[in-house]
Amino acid sequence: MTAEVVYEVNAQEGTQKTEVVAAQVEVPQKVVEKEENLVVVKDPKDEESKPKTVEKSSSYKEESNFLSDLKEFERKALNEFKTKLEEAILGNNLFEKEEPQKKEIEEEKKEEGAKESDEKEEDRKCEEEVEVEKDVSLWGVPLLPSKGAEGTDVVLLKFLRARDFKVNDAFEMLKKTLKWRKESKIDSIVDEDFGTDLASITYMSGFDHEGHPVCYNIFGVFESEELYQKTFGTEEKLTEFLRWRCQLMEKGIQKLNFKPGGVSSLLQINDLKNSPGPSKIRNVANQFLAILQDNYPEMVAKNILINTPFWFYALNALLSPFLTQRAKSKFVVSRPSKVTETLIKYIPIEEIPVQYGGFKRKNDSEFSTQDAAVSELILKAGSTTTIEIPALEVGNTLWWDLTVLGWEVSYKEEFVPNDEGSYTIIVQKVKKIGSNEGPIRNTFKNNEPGKVILTLENTSNKKKRVLYRYNNNNNNSF
Repeated sequence: MTAEVVYEVNAQEGTQKTEVVAAQVEVPQKVVEKEENLVVVKDPKDEESKPKTVEKSSSYKEESNFLSDLKEFERKALNEFKTKLEEAILGNNLFEKEEPQKKEIEEEKKEEGAKESDEKEEDRKCEEEVEVEKDVSLWGVPLLPSKGAEGTDVVLLKFLRARDFKVNDAFEMLKKTLKWRKESKIDSIVDEDFGTDLASITYMSGFDHEGHPVCYNIFGVFESEELYQKTFGTEEKLTEFLRWRCQLMEKGIQKLNFKPGGVSSLLQINDLKNSPGPSKIRNVANQFLAILQDNYPEMVAKNILINTPFWFYALNALLSPFLTQRAKSKFVVSRPSKVTETLIKYIPIEEIPVQYGGFKRKNDSEFSTQDAAVSELILKAGSTTTIEIPALEVGNTLWWDLTVLGWEVSYKEEFVPNDEGSYTIIVQKVKKIGSNEGPIRNTFKNNEPGKVILTLENTSNKKKRVLYRYNNNNNNSF
């Protein structure tokens, strides 16, 4: 399968019906549908229009790291890999020896007339080196198989899968990775200070349905020529950027669990909105992809590209030779109109940033992921649905989040008192909301018992997915 075919197939995933996760149990709601001025209470058997707690998607999972789940040839390759690695570590042959340099040192010491003493010192140092190499580890996981660490098999399987279970190839890849990390001092990179200038480019935020940490890469910031030159203008600056990107990768890896059954990879979201053309980012992308593929095997569960511009397919052709077929299979592409619909297939909507149609806001003091379950209902074409939020205690402040995938609906909010002699209060007058609208958040403080009613009229000829949650100022979900 070519890369073009892979992208085309995955791009279509954004049009399929998907489900998202809810943190808590279903919250009963009353849903009423108005048709031609008649009020009809929906039949509970009509599951399509009945509000429900959003369920977890099982759209994709990592390959199993349990030995019992491996195929026979995979177990055989793993055992052979472990034997080969054990021998290399115990024989002090994992790293290449720098013989010429050692000989020069020995010659200098001979000239100083302390040959015998220095030879003993050299022997002692060699013994220490052997002992250190026995303790070699990767991402905090000991690599010496005989130590019996739970994560050793998980890490080794990543290298085997990256090389199609060819043991010799996987072993060479591991050796090169360890050498690169040693020469580049990657193990201490998380403590380096790169300043805050790069913080808007890439950041970690939340977890997906399967527990993978999510990393967002924002390429649109490089539309600014000043920032582009400041970041990539010289070879030195490019090297610093790549090093900073490795630091973020290492910080994300610290959130992983390398035990069998644990989450041991990240989810990457790449936002290409307003990004510069392929001629500008090709070199950067090539170099980082090379680092990622050569030194972080199987560390990305999915690579989701959103807001893809027209030139993306040209870039795809340029980068395709640098990607393995396995890496290509992990890509998912979403058109601008399908961003939210694509992301909620993989990430709970309460974990998706608000700029991508989700409910997550920075420093959100009104909601936490434990506050209120997200519920969902289907709004049929040409129909009207209401959502009732009870407000029985006087003086409470209600908060709610609501979004409609694709919008194109009319929407209003009102508070209806329980006392029939009181007046209805318009919270948000009716307005028609276009397809590019983001999630709605609003609030209301009631001075008497009643309910807030959210009314949605689907003015399009397609059914819509409505997702919502609500809470009060005491952080008690209804």
